[in-house]
Amino acid sequence: MGRDRYVDFLRAWAIGLVVLGHWLITGLERHSDGGIGAPELLATVPWTQWLTLGFQVMPLFFLAGGYAAGGSWVRARDAGGTVGGWVGQRALRLLLPTAAYSGLVLLAVGVCGAVGVDRDTLALVGWAMAMQFWFLPVYLVITALTPVLYGLHRRWGLRVPLGMGLVGGGVGMLGVVGDSSVAGVLGPVNYLLVWGVAYQLGFCWRDGLLSRGRVVPAGMAVGGVVVFAGLVGPGPFPVSLILVTGQELSNTDPPSAAMLAWAVAQVGVALLLAPGVRRLLAGVRVWAAVRAVGGGSMALYLWHMLPVLVVAAAFYLTGLAPQPGYGSLGWWVLRVPWLVVLGLTLAGVVRALRPLERGLASLSARLRPGPGVRWAWRMWPGLGLSVWALAYFAGHGFAYGGTFPVWPSVALGAGTVLVALDRGAVGRGEGGGGSGGGSGSAPTAQRALEEAV
Repeated sequence: MGRDRYVDFLRAWAIGLVVLGHWLITGLERHSDGGIGAPELLATVPWTQWLTLGFQVMPLFFLAGGYAAGGSWVRARDAGGTVGGWVGQRALRLLLPTAAYSGLVLLAVGVCGAVGVDRDTLALVGWAMAMQFWFLPVYLVITALTPVLYGLHRRWGLRVPLGMGLVGGGVGMLGVVGDSSVAGVLGPVNYLLVWGVAYQLGFCWRDGLLSRGRVVPAGMAVGGVVVFAGLVGPGPFPVSLILVTGQELSNTDPPSAAMLAWAVAQVGVALLLAPGVRRLLAGVRVWAAVRAVGGGSMALYLWHMLPVLVVAAAFYLTGLAPQPGYGSLGWWVLRVPWLVVLGLTLAGVVRALRPLERGLASLSARLRPGPGVRWAWRMWPGLGLSVWALAYFAGHGFAYGGTFPVWPSVALGAGTVLVALDRGAVGRGEGGGGSGGGSGSAPTAQRALEEAV
């Protein structure tokens, strides 16, 4: 009863839009030689770039993550937990299901490569199955920095995200007004600065710094929209909040000043909507739906592109799928059955994965590093290996060039094992890491899966 249901709703809403957005922009074509292509919708039909304003919801992930992590770290610290133990527990919740997913995909890549599947096809499939991975290394690094970030928050409050935003906005403008070589070196820092602003605002929200009336959230919403409009209208940045091939500037690779403005606006809107949505969440049916999506959030996030491959094999390789002009009215009409079929297929995949999810949650509860881990000399290098491997997969896919990625695969496996080895004394100090009160009990299997994303 101590959980803030709105935080769980934000997670569920965000994961739903991520899945829907990826499905919507993924279009397949069957070539005359029988092969399948996937033209880039945002580049082929430029007006669709405006749709990304509604589907780019990563600020909500980081906002909810900061809210939950702040409460979890405070409970762990007050119960005598250490930085190494807490970070290890949080990291393992993400790494176990991710390593299991990656292992199964990599096994399939190895088998396909051995039987002679076309390299270009294998590379395309490997990219599709890893397209969502960019979030994971960023989130893991920010999670590892949480004790430091929360310490800064306790001392300086809203001045911390304000300062991060000013620096991130400046770095984001380097590619426009500065030396491109300097921008290339400093640009990746914005993955932590821009998304870190939303994460830090989660701390502020939890501690009541953003919810004293509606003035601050309204100012964030209006100000963010105005700045974004200036940066993408007369300004230099594209409207798309997803990387588009051929565009000289990107709002997400790395996050730009425009992405920062949109993140602030989105956080402001989320806070303004909170009271009304909380009233809706008091209803049993609405809350049950949110819990259902939240309980399977990690599976939905990791596995939602598998139905695309299933449908491609069943309808496109066989020639059964109609082929209206790409981006035409007929093509958009067929998006409706496309989304329905993918949704039904994903529901079957999630149901089939339930034993695996339960097993991973149970394994996480047994292996998670204890709060008493002090030096965590295995966990930190394990986390570093895992972050590097996930960043590689995010940028290259699971089969770059149609070949098996040996070293990233080894790094992810070894990193996950190293994080799990630093167990220490497993106790009751970490708490559920959730959005609500919980007084330090170990997380249930369902809550562990909910809080992994």
